[in-house]
Amino acid sequence: MVDAIRRLVVRGAPALGVCAAYGVVVGLDEHPSDDVAATRATLERVAAEIGGARPTAVNLSAAASRVAASARAGTTPAEVRALALAEADAIRAEDEEACRRIGEHGRTELAAARRIMTHCNTGRLATAGLGTALGVVYAKALAGEPVEVVASETRPLLQGARLTAWELVDAGIPVTVVADPAAGAALATRRVDAVVVGCDRVALNGDTANKIGTYGLAVLARAHDVPFYVAGPLSSFDPSARSAADIVIEQRPADEVRTAGGAVVAPDVDVWNPAFDVTPGELITAFVTDAGVLRPPYDATIPAALEGAGAARA
Repeated sequence: MVDAIRRLVVRGAPALGVCAAYGVVVGLDEHPSDDVAATRATLERVAAEIGGARPTAVNLSAAASRVAASARAGTTPAEVRALALAEADAIRAEDEEACRRIGEHGRTELAAARRIMTHCNTGRLATAGLGTALGVVYAKALAGEPVEVVASETRPLLQGARLTAWELVDAGIPVTVVADPAAGAALATRRVDAVVVGCDRVALNGDTANKIGTYGLAVLARAHDVPFYVAGPLSSFDPSARSAADIVIEQRPADEVRTAGGAVVAPDVDVWNPAFDVTPGELITAFVTDAGVLRPPYDATIPAALEGAGAARA
């Protein structure tokens, strides 16, 4: 499971969290013991290994830590595993419900938007439910509202072209794929009513890490007076990150950029390949979350939403 996470076989912040949660259970099963102390030691080691498989998406480490925190209360190896599995099931169910709520809040917020641009993949392949940014699209479609999507190809790994386009075609929702450099032209020619993207980690001031290329879209959207929304569950908001300075950006292998379609197109050249960039909070119109729509000032509304979610869980 760690290998699958690192190779992006599993990707998308909410899906990473669910995978991490069940991964802890799998790790316990791979190292059975009749001794509860040994089982707890395995629990901590496995949770740390899975939680550290990728550094940027907060759902990954948070879910692994949450399962470990719940399971360590077990007094027998069987009880440790049972508690871990129950917490993993809860995380999956919460993500399904979060996707539903994000979709409904987004459908209301973007009632007037028919043509939505998105980046990367944020739907059924990236969550346990219908999705975050694409969850808004699915909610509009399920309600019978007209909606179509402009999807960036999302280089270098083409999640938009390979995954988002496939999902939407499968769902019968009109989608047009554009090359990443064509996004500005699409916004300038009013082919887009709103931009809606997902998020991997959100700081308390609204600074948001998401798939590389998101920041550029936010700048372009601001330049052309197109609203720019970030859709994601509160589980992707990091209460320990005050700003972009507290967000670690993952660097991916150079060969992801040196090759295209399996062919080497840029051999023997230096590559800078960050997996994510950070969009400053001041470029974000609003956050569409499972707790509702959060608006500026984010340094007030985000902490309040997180506090409310914590109280609800308690």
